[in-house]
Amino acid sequence: MTDLPPPSKVKMGLVIDLDTCVGCHACAVSCKEWNAGGFAGPLTDEQPYGKDPTGIWFNRVHSYEVAATDFTTPAFDPHAAVSTPAIATACASANSLVQEAMQPAMTLHFPRSCLHCEEPACVTVCPTGASYKRAEDGIVLVDEAKCIGCQLCSWACPYGAREYSPVEGVMKKCTLCIDRIYNDKLDESERQPACVQACPTKARHFGDLGDPESKVSKLVAARGGVDLMPTLGYKPVNQYLPPRPRRAGGAVPAAATPARATEESLDTDALPPVLRWLDRVLSR
Repeated sequence: MTDLPPPSKVKMGLVIDLDTCVGCHACAVSCKEWNAGGFAGPLTDEQPYGKDPTGIWFNRVHSYEVAATDFTTPAFDPHAAVSTPAIATACASANSLVQEAMQPAMTLHFPRSCLHCEEPACVTVCPTGASYKRAEDGIVLVDEAKCIGCQLCSWACPYGAREYSPVEGVMKKCTLCIDRIYNDKLDESERQPACVQACPTKARHFGDLGDPESKVSKLVAARGGVDLMPTLGYKPVNQYLPPRPRRAGGAVPAAATPARATEESLDTDALPPVLRWLDRVLSR
């Protein structure tokens, strides 16, 4: 089996904001476009226009309908112990992803890719050393020349981040676009993973999560970022930022809107000629 390198001070990874992700799949498409001809290429597709198309995608986006929460809905706290003395509620748990307020129903878009764990099970289970973790930046990669396609890494990964290519008979996975982030021929602003570069809502962030002073580390600290399934002990480097509290819809109480003492009026004679003309046109 494959040994892990000593813990690295540099931990390159992604921070994904579930509050601003709109599920557009731009990250998935741009990832496939870049990596089809990059370090991990090709990313083959089988019967793309058939009834049962299959293919390799390093990024996959899942969408879920989240039910509304109230004072009786049990809270979800990823850091809570399995057994608790009392049932917590969504409005009574201070450290819950569900904030202390009644939350309306919402659609949650969840991007999924390799989390580049500090102690990845996919590496230690590999019998040939094909799966490995880089000591210099903590990125987990696959050496396809050593891969025998046994898929042990896929079974060991609890996050479903491994992709098997039946055409090539090898495993593939997210590389954090190492052929972009270290490419000195690209402009510095473009030296980031393709998925980060393409995200239209800036829901994806890239940087060194091992540096507490980096932008991504400060973002995680400010927003209460979490890792997935921390109880498993694999220590994912990638972090997720929980959705911010939503305001439930409905009519605003009359008391919440102060009544105006007098109706505001506009002196059209004091306006410039162009605005006076525009006022007459819109008032017709």
